[in-house]
Amino acid sequence: MKVLRAIEMNRCIGCFSCMITCAAVNQQDHSIMKSAIRIKTSGGLTGKFIAIVCQACKDDVPCAEACPTGALVKRQAGGVLLDKEKCVGCERCVAACTVDAIYFDLDTKRPIVCKHCGVCARFCPHGCLRLLEEGQ
Repeated sequence: MKVLRAIEMNRCIGCFSCMITCAAVNQQDHSIMKSAIRIKTSGGLTGKFIAIVCQACKDDVPCAEACPTGALVKRQAGGVLLDKEKCVGCERCVAACTVDAIYFDLDTKRPIVCKHCGVCARFCPHGCLRLLEEGQ
């Protein structure tokens, strides 16, 4: 299984192609607020860009542990998948994520969770993001 990693963020120009693509493919919406990855500046207009993305926790998975309904299921390679049918929209997973990489969709009342599909990496024009085999 593969996991998403932000490995060359010094190349990032803040084009948000990764965010737009993630939202379009996974949420059928072109708003960057529907993306499971967030690109932010680390220091205003002159700062470098950083990617806020699921770190694919393996052993201790705080978001899944906080979910009262079992809607977040651990992936073999790390991270979680969301079972939308079980989710009650309590937002406990959002609060539990140690890297603030789970976002809440106010329209659907469900969390937006990275499933490590890699579509964001495929559309990054500068190779800032990579989908890597587990352990790389």
